[in-house]
Amino acid sequence: MIRDSIAKTRKSVRLQVINKGLNGDLTEGMLSRFGRDVLLLSPSHVIILGGTNDIGWGIPVTEIYSNLEGMYDKAIHHGIRLIACAVPSILGYDSLIPPRVRLNKMIHNYCKAKGAKYVDLFSATADATTQRLSSKYSNDGLHLSAEGYRKVAETIFKEAFLPFTNTFTGNSESAVRQDRQEGT
Repeated sequence: MIRDSIAKTRKSVRLQVINKGLNGDLTEGMLSRFGRDVLLLSPSHVIILGGTNDIGWGIPVTEIYSNLEGMYDKAIHHGIRLIACAVPSILGYDSLIPPRVRLNKMIHNYCKAKGAKYVDLFSATADATTQRLSSKYSNDGLHLSAEGYRKVAETIFKEAFLPFTNTFTGNSESAVRQDRQEGT
């Protein structure tokens, strides 16, 4: 979806998107595979969205953040442009919203301190009044629907890639990794 959004804006852009996300994955697993799944591919960008399943399993936010920070630090150390995504909200499980808000604040603070790109998927998909995931983006309150994934792709494109599409040329090749915790 991200590749399609960029191609619509700049037809001359050649882009490869590799999704290494696994359904049900935890940030610990993402971190353990990061060298193989990301670093060995030497992408120009990496999109990291992780923590949803960890929160559901009751893993402490500090531990989730530590795993994310490990991936963020490795990406930056290897010259890969980091796009860190906020964890979207949830509907019907209100007790799981505060840990998401806390984790997202930690992610946002990291990005501000390191000059990395932060994409706020929580605000993009949540009802502004209740902070619950908007029902139009989920069929069950937990997993994103096709419309939810379209919103995620649109938000990542607008916040992370649209500002740079004018710098792409017809011969430029960008390898963009999308590492998501949940698959579609």
